[in-house]
Amino acid sequence: QVQLVESGGGSVQAGGSLRLSCAASGKSFGVCCMAWFRQAPGKEREGVASVDGDYTYYADSVKGRFAISQDNANRTVHLQMNSLKPEDTAMYYCAATRGMVWSRWKRDSAWTYFGQGTQVTVSI
Repeated sequence: QVQLVESGGGSVQAGGSLRLSCAASGKSFGVCCMAWFRQAPGKEREGVASVDGDYTYYADSVKGRFAISQDNANRTVHLQMNSLKPEDTAMYYCAATRGMVWSRWKRDSAWTYFGQGTQVTVSI
């Protein structure tokens, strides 16, 4: 089993920035890929950004504003969120898996492990 623990969420005004972090522990060997998902009230969970080494993928809604990075030595993944908008308000979840079909990365069914989430609230 792989345990994922998120941190860094909080409340910020529109236009501000937050940096989320996720630490993996347990049997994390073989984990190739990590990602961030989010779920707003009344909406389905959606993929925000994912990383596999030097390769990164982003949802159109966050391109140019969010940046994902992975530190394999420390088994962590970060999400730098800039120019935040009220519509970015959601619970953010870290995800990990050992194999990925990248055409499916935005689907939560493509990921094996999820963390408990950290809340991000963006006010006007």
